Amino acid sequence: MAIQTYRDLEVWQRAMDLAEEVYQQTQNFPREELYGLTSQIRRAAVSVPANIAEGYGRIHRKEYIHHLSIARGSLWEVETLVQLAVRLKHLEREAGLKLWERLQEVGRLLNGLLRSLEPKGDKG
Repeated sequence: MAIQTYRDLEVWQRAMDLAEEVYQQTQNFPREELYGLTSQIRRAAVSVPANIAEGYGRIHRKEYIHHLSIARGSLWEVETLVQLAVRLKHLEREAGLKLWERLQEVGRLLNGLLRSLEPKGDKG
């Protein structure tokens, strides 16, 4: 199937799944974390598919790559925050591992998309 919109990108679909799962997993975080860890991890998770979509809508390839780079940074931010949530015992280890696996999947897809957009022969 040909890609006609960002919604057709598997990486965007998996990133949306990740954001949804982060929202579900953070529902039971302590109330005092509402404006701290809960908000931070949710915003970072939403940033991943949002930047994939925004980049797709840009005219120039460099802008698309830039937004995919932001999405990748947000992905690593989510990974860090998930690890912190597990350490603080706000998130069960098993739930953290499930999120980590989803993060790795999105990361692989995102890296593949970035590689496909690199100009041929560009080493930097």
